[in-house]
Amino acid sequence: MSSTPPEPPYPQSVFANKLTDHSGITELMDDLGEALTIGKDSLRMMGGGNPGHIPHMQRLWRKQMQALLDGEGNEFDRVLADYDQPAGSPAFRDAVASFLNKEYNWELSRDNIAITNGGQTAFFFLLNRFAGEMAGGGEKRILLPIVPEYIGYGDQGISGSGLFDSRKPLIEMIGERRFKYRIDFDNLDLNDSHGAIAVSRPTNPSSNLLTDGEISKLRELAGEQGIPLIIDNAYGLPFPGVVFHDATPVWDENIILTLSLSKLGLPGTRTGIVVARPEIVREIRSMTAIIGLANNNIGQALTRPMLESGEIKHLADEVVRPYYRNRSEHALQLAREYLPGDVPWRVHDIEGAFFLWFWFENLPISCRELYRRLKDSGVVVVSGEYFFFGLDTDGWDHARQCIRVSYTQPEPIVKDGFQILGEVIRSAYGVD
Repeated sequence: MSSTPPEPPYPQSVFANKLTDHSGITELMDDLGEALTIGKDSLRMMGGGNPGHIPHMQRLWRKQMQALLDGEGNEFDRVLADYDQPAGSPAFRDAVASFLNKEYNWELSRDNIAITNGGQTAFFFLLNRFAGEMAGGGEKRILLPIVPEYIGYGDQGISGSGLFDSRKPLIEMIGERRFKYRIDFDNLDLNDSHGAIAVSRPTNPSSNLLTDGEISKLRELAGEQGIPLIIDNAYGLPFPGVVFHDATPVWDENIILTLSLSKLGLPGTRTGIVVARPEIVREIRSMTAIIGLANNNIGQALTRPMLESGEIKHLADEVVRPYYRNRSEHALQLAREYLPGDVPWRVHDIEGAFFLWFWFENLPISCRELYRRLKDSGVVVVSGEYFFFGLDTDGWDHARQCIRVSYTQPEPIVKDGFQILGEVIRSAYGVD
């Protein structure tokens, strides 16, 4: 007797439902792949966080790979053919700890360092470690003290009713065309329902750089509450160093700091770095072993000599940061040239990362519709509504009036993109 199999789609688990529903990060990565591959000649990719192909860095990675191939012993074979420990290469973890100790006088060892399959995976582990349904009963949430915040966090929760509890920013108007977000500490309301505080620095998408004073206050509040402060440093100091204002990196045993090799030009190696107290590192090691056995070896092998020599700091300061600062200034010039002067647009102060964050006040259409019109015209940006998760935005028009625009692609693409953006914005507002 044979049974008839159910017609797809099969019944979904809660896990599948949460991770397969429509999400902003899936849309963004689909757009990125489409623009950089099948749509390369027709789509201007100005939405994703893909780093620019900096010639100096491209040559360096070729040189580092050749050194692996030509080196004595079997290092290249080991990197490709052997699993590493779930926490990462001991030699690489030693190199990260020694580098950070030298730069900032921290007291780290390899026991404070865990490697993950990119920063996105690190945050999947951390957010679900500190929030959701708790083993002792009840639920915890992650406090986001300021939004907009990184789109990739928004759909990572796999248990509980909602992973995030977010706060609106204070908005400081600067001149005719600029603005800046600041944390509204008077309305933070940190309480027992929170399992951790999380921020990115500089902030993706807005390029907002939380000041040393803001970080110090969050650090103090987290300590008083007995919860960690998680700082996503994917664009920050010491590497890749895409920071255009003064900032001081901080760490203590109540801070969990994440770094990444992606924005140095190695997104394909998927190498995230977590700096935390040893107990957290051991937990991340276990999560890695269960979910993926081990991590990618190549990024660790390519960059370990640069950490040991300190060259990575020089590259961040003298190559990577100036490149993106120049690109950001050029992008701002293009915005001033092509966006209509009789439309009330503003851009967030450019303080780091790879993006211009535009606010179109009184936008006659939603930012989601603006995204669709731009894509139909050959430009891919990211709709701003995805970055305001964990917050009731009903009645707050600002959350539907923003878009994120990347300036990392080749200059002709960026120029074309801003010209098209200007045309679509004119049409949306009905101006000549």
